[in-house]
Amino acid sequence: MRINVIKIVLLLVCLLVPHELRAANGYIEVTAPGNRLMRLAVDAPRSSDSSVAADAAKEMSDVIAFDMNMTGLVSAETREKLPLPGGIMFSQTDFTPWMAAGYDLLVRSEYSIRGNDLTVEFRLFDVLNRKMLTAKRFLGNRKELRQFAHAFSDEIMRSLTGEKGCFTSRIALVMKQRRNKEIAIMDWDGHNMAMLTRNGSINLNPDISPDGREIIYTSYRRGNPDLYKRVLSINAETLLSGRRGLNITGTWSPNGTRIALAMSKDGDSEIYTIARDGSAPKRLTVGTSLEVYPAWSPDGSQIAFVSDRLGKPHIFVMDANGGNVRRLTTAGGYNVNPRWSPKGDRIAYVRMGGGSFQIYSIKLDGSEDTQLTSLGNNENPTWSPDGRFIAFSSTRTGSEAIYVMRTDGSGQIRVSRGGGSASQPSWSRN
Repeated sequence: MRINVIKIVLLLVCLLVPHELRAANGYIEVTAPGNRLMRLAVDAPRSSDSSVAADAAKEMSDVIAFDMNMTGLVSAETREKLPLPGGIMFSQTDFTPWMAAGYDLLVRSEYSIRGNDLTVEFRLFDVLNRKMLTAKRFLGNRKELRQFAHAFSDEIMRSLTGEKGCFTSRIALVMKQRRNKEIAIMDWDGHNMAMLTRNGSINLNPDISPDGREIIYTSYRRGNPDLYKRVLSINAETLLSGRRGLNITGTWSPNGTRIALAMSKDGDSEIYTIARDGSAPKRLTVGTSLEVYPAWSPDGSQIAFVSDRLGKPHIFVMDANGGNVRRLTTAGGYNVNPRWSPKGDRIAYVRMGGGSFQIYSIKLDGSEDTQLTSLGNNENPTWSPDGRFIAFSSTRTGSEAIYVMRTDGSGQIRVSRGGGSASQPSWSRN
């Protein structure tokens, strides 16, 4: 994406200090000679009263550093307090020691914990220009500590790129429990895991609604693969599609009014759409081939899907009304799991080759078909809402686990925590 900026060339004695580009709308984009990343210091949070919670302070710093290191834009590290003046206001910040230590950006914070109540203030500073870039204050429950830190990471990304980050978003997934598979949800970094289903059955293919309030998934709780919906705030399931045969791989349309899924009620598995309450089914594909895994484009005008109409499964794209079907993938003999990027420029998918499943990314004209993973079996890619990351499941260390990588395949890191098998991630869209 081209960013219209006004270049300000800083004449610095040390060539290792990056040049800064300051935009008229307030955000910055930084490049550095020799591809050196900007250095971000996360100062130890200070208590604004006599109650000091060192563990909570460290956790906030660690969250921000983890988030920002994952972006690939900066090198972030937590630092114990240098002998700086107290408080976090801009006028009270001495930038000299941070500049001498080679930092470009600085996060400082102040918190207060009284019982279960938490108040925290964050500040982001441009060390080189001695300016405060953004500031946020959060009030809530102590349990929201990590969420507050993630929220400020989102604001750091807004300051650096002009686009809010995705660090307050969540990922739904499938957790294997003995012989059952249940739907769970977690923060993007694997913390705050919560089980959504406990029906003792097989539950698959979760997809979070665009507003983040509901989730759909296929469950075998009645013996048939039926599509269910659940409001995340309550413990109740609603049957959406219990038609004869398959009701699988359901996905929400971008505006949340319809759901695309694969059904076999008329014989072969075909792509349909239904209303959000399960009514008004509309068949989009017609034929004797297998059609599964629908994926909406961000504007809702197109749907990618998997078809074996040419003998082997490949990715196809059609208009949302079922017309104008065209083949997307041409390489490989087994391509599945398509997911559209939030910006609409690429589709991530899974290809089997050489005895393993790997994740690829391809442009809409079929060009730049790029392999992103190589270790173990890797499946079910899902894009972060800002389009900067892809979550996926991988067997590279044994049992399946959820990993996150940047969209160029770099920075691959496991985020699901604990033992057991975790698969089929679905990233929330907000």
